[in-house]
Amino acid sequence: MLFSDIIGQHEIKKRFIRTVTEQRIPHAQLIRGREGIGKLGLAIAYAQYICCENRTSIDSCGVCPSCVKYKKLAHPDLHFVFPVIKPTGKNSVICDDYISEFREMIIQSPYFGVNDWYSKISGDAKQGLIYSNESDEILRKLSLKTYESEYKVMIIWLPEKMHTTCANKLLKILEEPPEKTVFLLVSNEPDQIITTILSRTQHIHIPRLQDDEVVVALLQNEDIEIERDTAIYAAHVAKGSYLAALSILNEGDENKMNFERFVSVMRLAWQVGNKKDHASLKTLRKWADDLAQSSVGRDRQKNFLSYAQSMTRENFIHNLHEPELNNLTSFEADFSQRFSPFINERNVEDLMSEFALAERHIDQNVNAKMVFFDLTLKIIMLLKK
Repeated sequence: MLFSDIIGQHEIKKRFIRTVTEQRIPHAQLIRGREGIGKLGLAIAYAQYICCENRTSIDSCGVCPSCVKYKKLAHPDLHFVFPVIKPTGKNSVICDDYISEFREMIIQSPYFGVNDWYSKISGDAKQGLIYSNESDEILRKLSLKTYESEYKVMIIWLPEKMHTTCANKLLKILEEPPEKTVFLLVSNEPDQIITTILSRTQHIHIPRLQDDEVVVALLQNEDIEIERDTAIYAAHVAKGSYLAALSILNEGDENKMNFERFVSVMRLAWQVGNKKDHASLKTLRKWADDLAQSSVGRDRQKNFLSYAQSMTRENFIHNLHEPELNNLTSFEADFSQRFSPFINERNVEDLMSEFALAERHIDQNVNAKMVFFDLTLKIIMLLKK
């Protein structure tokens, strides 16, 4: 993968190139930022540039034997670690069990989300993990001498999904790294990584993409046909994420499902609190139970709660009557036109806090049925303010 294959991020690319040309490559780097801005692609392009035999001042050559292998993600000195889902009835699983699927997904497009990955390798929505036994594989791979390149590169996608045992063993490697080994940790949620690993990595914050960069990428995408005005709208709402922009253009995406869940819980809670509608209370309980099901999965549950915080904020901003400050899709805007008066200075902070608290509880594996039913009761009371 070439740097030119990655949308925007010109300053980050220059920074990576400079570390190679000056022969000052940090052995452990944490590439952090929101989902959908090109972090994984940047890490792979950086690794390819490090190993390229005829690199230029701006990119890998793309044609040397090393680059040819990198194009297929099959270079013997390139290693991947990523969250996987353990099949039912299987005692252990390692990343290499899914390496073909992982390569295939990246080659198709490096812009994909964690739920896209889980959907590819599993029929359900269980939460993935980098299991404890993966640490043995990491140690084994790093104990080998390089095959063809000067450096071995290990890309760890979503280290926040790493089991504590595995994380602790990785920490020991980071403290005493093998010679000519580069670790590239690619994280959406660095706050979830153990602090000792954070302190031993050089942090590289990847900024959001510029709207015009997203627009150009959307218009050049051969898999979609859209007008320029539609691309501009999607880029604006996506807030710098190319992946989010693609999702906005797909009406059947998870964003639409989260919207429908948000609309449902708010309408039901309002009816219970203001009209004493007991039938709606039963439906609200079912809403909580449905969202709490294991088939939904904790990542999608957290995504909904994050989305609910965003929609709460957007509806409060809507009351300011400054449309340029809002980032809403057309269907979200239609709903907010009627709903936004119920989100005001008396309840907005508490609603945001309750959604954020529920998200933390889900992340901490608190019983999901309790979390969501308790949340619905809080929403009932807060919408009465």
